[in-house]
Amino acid sequence: MYTVYMENECGCFKKSEFEKEKSFDTQREAYQYSNALAEHMNEDFCGKHLFVSEKMDGNVFMIRVGDNPNFGSCGTGGESSCSSGSCGC
Repeated sequence: MYTVYMENECGCFKKSEFEKEKSFDTQREAYQYSNALAEHMNEDFCGKHLFVSEKMDGNVFMIRVGDNPNFGSCGTGGESSCSSGSCGC
């Protein structure tokens, strides 16, 4: 069993139909899903964040979220709150 996890859920992700964790029977399915989901979020979400799919140890793929440097910061006072998972879109 292979699992795709969302590292932190931004507001756009929480509003979407996607799940924070999804399991697959094969590594290929998990790989394809994690890459397609990251690409979809980068293209269709608000643009405050960048999403990257990463293969982790074991049978895990992680979709990481970070600030989009071309958009500006998402925290208060210019500091990012993305690492805590508390920022929203």
